[in-house]
Amino acid sequence: MNDLRTAHELPRQALIPFATLRRRFTPANINICFSAACFFSPPVLGSVVSFVFHGGALWSVVLLAAKRRRFNFDRPMLGITAAIYIYCAAMVLGSIAGGMLRADLPLLLSLATLLFFPISYSTWSITDKLTLARIAVRASAAACAGALVLAIIQYYWIGMLRAEGGAGNPIVFATVTCLAAMMCLAGALSGIEKDRMPLIAAALAGVLAILYSGSRLVWVALLVAAVAVLLVNRNKLTRGNMRRSLTIAVASGLLTVAITFPIIVDRTAVLFKDWDALVTKGDHSTPLGLRVGLWDVGVNAFRETPFLGHGVSASRALIRQGFKDRFGMDQGFNHFHNGFLTALVEAGLMGALALAAVFAIAACHAARVLRRSADP
Repeated sequence: MNDLRTAHELPRQALIPFATLRRRFTPANINICFSAACFFSPPVLGSVVSFVFHGGALWSVVLLAAKRRRFNFDRPMLGITAAIYIYCAAMVLGSIAGGMLRADLPLLLSLATLLFFPISYSTWSITDKLTLARIAVRASAAACAGALVLAIIQYYWIGMLRAEGGAGNPIVFATVTCLAAMMCLAGALSGIEKDRMPLIAAALAGVLAILYSGSRLVWVALLVAAVAVLLVNRNKLTRGNMRRSLTIAVASGLLTVAITFPIIVDRTAVLFKDWDALVTKGDHSTPLGLRVGLWDVGVNAFRETPFLGHGVSASRALIRQGFKDRFGMDQGFNHFHNGFLTALVEAGLMGALALAAVFAIAACHAARVLRRSADP
């Protein structure tokens, strides 16, 4: 009888761990894991973040359709959503005006990422904002550490001239790592975490990874962003903190330069060499010359159709024809290596202004919050 009773109880006992696991996988906990993956993945895992984000967005659509979630409408969300949707509409109108709608349809599918914004925002907002901020900071710190490890492996062991991290592209790698490093710096200065040193160390790791990428424009962006973060948090810096922060900054700067000095010198020398070739010989075949050429071709293409643009798929043809006509080069790119210039060419003035509005609305809301609250 005892054996029989034990046999009946075994299935029930086996289900206990699954029941405990199910209780732990609450919507809030899933949201935390999703948020951590979104902030950790870009520098280390590259395009994995696309699968995570879009998978979460599609699941949010299912939850909204099943009425297990509701749209969270607030003023910042509505403002940014309006700007995003106007931008998307401008891209479609540009394709229609240029007679390229059928050819552009596969490329226009990428706009789904932006169209998902209000849906993903509504699911994200079920978690307390302070909790989300801490997740973003901690996941960004892990991302910076992972980015540096990958950069060292790629540069010293594999022999790559420019580290690409998990992104597979040095510029993309540097951009997302810059965002992660600035998240760590903001977290350290805002007081959102009591222990600042790990965040400062993570930010330094991110800076080193960016230097290994050799992306010179992101080096400049890094300095501008760091100054902006310091200005935002200037009230948190007392005289004692200022002295300590300055000491840490100087020591970190010297260490960074010592480690990456050959990279900085090499990339700077290449920049001056490219600049000399462009100015004295009109050589547009160098990386700098190609960027200048893209701006020249892009601005000329914008002047041709300033209001509605040429459509998404027209960029490749415009660039190839522009380089051939203006510089006698057979050179092709699928975009203009600048988001706003690409928007001007593909969607006209309305598209570029809507894209700028996304950032402007977010910045205005951030400034308003900073004036009204001391909440980190």
